Amino acid sequence: MRIAVIAACLVLVGAGLAAVARWGGLAFGEPPGRPGDGVPPLAGVLGRYLWWLDLAVVAGFGGGVLAAGAGGRLAMRLLALTADDVAQGRITEAGEVVGRITLDGTIGFILFESFLLGIPTGALFLLLRRWLPGGRAAGAAYGLLLLLVAGSRIDPLRATNPDFDIVGPGLVSVAAFAAVVVVFGMVVAALATRLSRSLPLVSARPRVLAAYLPLLLAFVFPPLALSAVLVGAIAVTASRTAPLVAAWRGRVVDLGGRIVLAVLAAASAPGFVLAVADIIGRP
Repeated sequence: MRIAVIAACLVLVGAGLAAVARWGGLAFGEPPGRPGDGVPPLAGVLGRYLWWLDLAVVAGFGGGVLAAGAGGRLAMRLLALTADDVAQGRITEAGEVVGRITLDGTIGFILFESFLLGIPTGALFLLLRRWLPGGRAAGAAYGLLLLLVAGSRIDPLRATNPDFDIVGPGLVSVAAFAAVVVVFGMVVAALATRLSRSLPLVSARPRVLAAYLPLLLAFVFPPLALSAVLVGAIAVTASRTAPLVAAWRGRVVDLGGRIVLAVLAAASAPGFVLAVADIIGRP
């Protein structure tokens, strides 16, 4: 069973890398019937919000399965293999047993990563995409941004995580988890880009409705459903306000967004470096 689980994770990660190779360099598509100047009609705003939300769910959940989930499980397995004999059988912070890999535990981990990490960060990518580099660099830049800003504060490279005192070496831990986060960003970008080029606006046609079935995933977990509704209400209201529409499309927002991301990355870098140095320096 252990070999089968590892093989399945390898297949999933391979599929994610194939998606990056095939679709990572495509140009991002815009919603069909993009409005011109002025305030767009309400029906059009709702249709476009559902279009963006569907992209966020598919790209985020897909990235969670193909990269953060399966890739994270492989990284954990690698660290269990490289850890010394004393670490085998010990309990991690998440309640897992070092050296043991099970089907139900792997499925649970992948689903957790896909819902609680994947979908929200899929939506975040679409929000920040405007200020990221174009082409294949977009996903890599997004992954690096996630790593710098959240990697050492939330996970997977949080220096206060006691697991780094159990498994290692530290350099292997840093390299493995950093790769998972960057690949995750690239997979999210590739999936979002591919779907953006083919997804129509929602309509009553069966084939179109089928393309929006992934939205149901956002309503499996109540906090995600509530967030989707609240963000939708804010987006629809803002899109119906002419001054906000004009400001959002202006050059000031273009330049300001890039500056904010650059400052955020620079401000996060020292803490990230300290966390990495702490993990690598552990015996």
